Amino acid sequence: MSLSLYDASIPGYVRMLRNLSAIFAKAEAHAAANGVDLQTYVDARLAPDMASLVGQVQLASDAAKGAAARLAGITSPSMPDVETTWAELKARLEKTIAFLETIKREQVDGDEDRTVELPLPGRTLTFTARDFLFQFSLPNFHFHIVTAYALLRAQGVPLGKVDYLAGGQSF
Repeated sequence: MSLSLYDASIPGYVRMLRNLSAIFAKAEAHAAANGVDLQTYVDARLAPDMASLVGQVQLASDAAKGAAARLAGITSPSMPDVETTWAELKARLEKTIAFLETIKREQVDGDEDRTVELPLPGRTLTFTARDFLFQFSLPNFHFHIVTAYALLRAQGVPLGKVDYLAGGQSF
């Protein structure tokens, strides 16, 4: 049996974005119970030269929708990085999930060796679809999801590993 790129990508992106949404709900409850302004979370950074929670959510969203579109051979929806509030970040997560749910298995599977190009400032990275997913896309996506988790954890939100892995969903 061959590995399905769809199974290895789209359901995982959706699950982790839903987990992040559940983590956001826990953060809201923590903020309300402790008199914390949600903007404190929005602006939080792990290091001065690292993206804030806003940037981590935007980058996770971009990673998921961009990868899904590349794997499906379609254009990724434009989502300008204009979010500055908690509510806007939650809406960004929901819009990204909604897009991912439009991707069909037959759009992704069956051409694992086709070329995927990733334009970057100053150069373009070229992969097979399989290598793009496993060597770049998944590690990049999970980096931003776990960093968003860590930012909220560092702000005192009572989160654990199960929140990251399951976010209230069952396995």
